[in-house]
Amino acid sequence: MSTVAPLASDVATTAAPVRGGHRSPGRMALRRFLRHRAAVVSLVVLALIIIAVLFADVIAQHQPDATDLSAIRTKPSAEHWLGTDGTGRDVFARLLHAGRVSLGVGLASAALAVVLGVVLGSLAGMFGGWVDGLIMRLADIFLSFPSLVVMIVLAGILGPSVVTMIIAIGVFQWPICGRLVRGSALSVREHEYILASRATGAHPWWVITRHILPAVLPPVVVAGTLSVAGSIGLEATLSFLGLGIQPPTASWGNMLNEAQSLTVIRNQPWLWLPPGLAVAVTVLGVNFIGDGLRDALDPKQGGR
Repeated sequence: MSTVAPLASDVATTAAPVRGGHRSPGRMALRRFLRHRAAVVSLVVLALIIIAVLFADVIAQHQPDATDLSAIRTKPSAEHWLGTDGTGRDVFARLLHAGRVSLGVGLASAALAVVLGVVLGSLAGMFGGWVDGLIMRLADIFLSFPSLVVMIVLAGILGPSVVTMIIAIGVFQWPICGRLVRGSALSVREHEYILASRATGAHPWWVITRHILPAVLPPVVVAGTLSVAGSIGLEATLSFLGLGIQPPTASWGNMLNEAQSLTVIRNQPWLWLPPGLAVAVTVLGVNFIGDGLRDALDPKQGGR
């Protein structure tokens, strides 16, 4: 009896740290993400921006398209928190409603780019051979063109619209995600469990959806996050040039369009500073979140 009791005590003592030290991959990834302070702060800021633009009708005191010719380009005040523009419209109201458009275009364009990249990259990595060569040459063609110039030409031919902008941005950003998925798929498809599935006659689409896609999910999430930032920046650029979202619909880009004169830049900063900061903070925040997700989902970080 005296021998058994110490042995049981030793086993319990040894087993306790194992149970306490066990962490699931999701918990470990979350812990790594939370250690990335810039990503956490950016996530909070981006959440506040999204809440503000979603509840713009409640937060803003004025309608975004309501003009007041007696209050043209007035300075920020209690009545107009961020002043008014050249037609007397409230800048704060337009800023919040413009966020809906800019964020919507960014998310929709990134979603289109991710879908195209995942589908084409998976096909290239799964089948290889001439399929891989054809898709990768197609990606090279899209990457070789100056995307901004092509988007300007498309906007001139088809006319500037939200749909045209989403399609143009998404189509020219898919090769980035496609190459990541293709590289991961080429590596994953040689694993034993995938070779076994293919040997038993599993359909290629079944292998892609059940094995390839879960394996390439981490780089896809990171690429999609960074694609949102790029899409928001491109929308702002095209709208600033007058080839994106058209007035009276507000976007952060076409709000910046009013700041093309030195007089406005020097004497009326409330017209360009709020939308400029909105674009900069949002793009920077999304990039930081992407960096945090990359560190959290990187298997090499698993020991930390």
